[in-house]
Amino acid sequence: MTFPMLRSAASAIAIVGILSPATPALAQESAESSGNFSAPADFTGIVEAQSPAVVGIAAKGVVGPPPRLRDMPPPPFGAPEPQQPREGTAMGSGFIIDGSGHIVTNNHVVEGASEIEILMQDGETREASVIGTDPATDIAVLKLEDTSDLTTVSWGDSDAMQPGAWTIAIGSPFGLGGTVTVGVLSATSRDIRSGPYDDFLQTDASINSGNSGGPLFNDAGEVIGVNTAIFSPSGGNVGIGFAVPASTAQDVVEQLIETGSVERGFIGVSLQGLDDNLAEALGLDNANGAIVIGVEPGSPAAAAGLQEGDVLLALDDEEIEDPRGLTRRVGELAPDTTISLDLQRDGQNQTVELTLAERDTQDSASSEGPAVESGVRMGLGLTAIPEVVRREIGLEEGVGIMVQNVAPGSAAAEAGLVQGDILTKAGGSDISNPQDLIDAWKSAVDAEKPLLVRVLRNDRSLFVAVDPAQAVEQ
Repeated sequence: MTFPMLRSAASAIAIVGILSPATPALAQESAESSGNFSAPADFTGIVEAQSPAVVGIAAKGVVGPPPRLRDMPPPPFGAPEPQQPREGTAMGSGFIIDGSGHIVTNNHVVEGASEIEILMQDGETREASVIGTDPATDIAVLKLEDTSDLTTVSWGDSDAMQPGAWTIAIGSPFGLGGTVTVGVLSATSRDIRSGPYDDFLQTDASINSGNSGGPLFNDAGEVIGVNTAIFSPSGGNVGIGFAVPASTAQDVVEQLIETGSVERGFIGVSLQGLDDNLAEALGLDNANGAIVIGVEPGSPAAAAGLQEGDVLLALDDEEIEDPRGLTRRVGELAPDTTISLDLQRDGQNQTVELTLAERDTQDSASSEGPAVESGVRMGLGLTAIPEVVRREIGLEEGVGIMVQNVAPGSAAAEAGLVQGDILTKAGGSDISNPQDLIDAWKSAVDAEKPLLVRVLRNDRSLFVAVDPAQAVEQ
């Protein structure tokens, strides 16, 4: 069976050239079409005004394989991914947002880069450095060393965009700088299972390899998204592209410019969505909300007394639609923020207050994996095993941790570890928390030997050898 691939739109081929500045054109006009609808005569005004702010990016360093959908079958244990991390140059796109020379692009375009060149629209090459990255949303901010004669873009309101609205992508697909493609917004709030904060815009504007990090404009010439991924069986465009909405990107970019990192609130619960049958059994009016299936010890949720089986209905008086929505909303709040949660417990409604902690980058869904002093990462995001899962598989308390995500191209990915795996032993010792695995991994890295890990997956017990030599150095 053939499974469609979710691919980053970054390219590893050489840029052929940057197109010359756009020919002057009249401002965009509108022409009446059939019925009561209208369509623009063309987009030359937007292209002429905004193209100088769009740049090509050549990131020299380690080039990894593209991300893929989580529900694709993993490769056989021990089998490498089809495309291995290698030394090379990743090609992508970006856009200049201010006169200080800050450029927005995708994290996967510049991840692992030792040198970054910016290709301006007029063919000039400038140097840039990384100011900050946020793997959870795949956003990165660069800064030009030479900030003379810059054209900048403005952010638009992505929340106001409706399916059917015009979208314009400008970027450097396959190294062809200044390429313009046009389409419509196909959908909003798409969850492509690339991370806990998925909320993508979907467009049918042609997006190809090398468009990663480029801007998606509305018909007013404002940036409403950062082009990030395509859905394709072959790696080419089939009319399904995804962009991080401006409403998400703006906040991330501001934090990266100010501090170089992004802080997110954390509650400390594992959640399950509701369906109509569950809602009826719980006496709820609808299937909105999220059921608590696990509470992390020592977390804000534990301190507030949240319990398994609690149904979370509202955050600060705003209805919770589903677990994904709650995760995004909490992630938008700063640590130390006090929130109120309306919930149902044993048929009774009540409200609890709790103060958010900061999401732990070593064992959270936004993590790229346990970091070690050597700079070689294993590439796992870890979480506590929900009690309902522990009971289901008969695993005793205090044993094991669950894989929440696997970084593409990492040692863990090369070994075949996948989301949902339960790790019980590493290097012959029991694992009861993330630190146990981190310590075992450090020992393996120091000894330059593979780490033997015992894995529970789909009622099977397996052993996996995770080799530090296969890791991407950070």
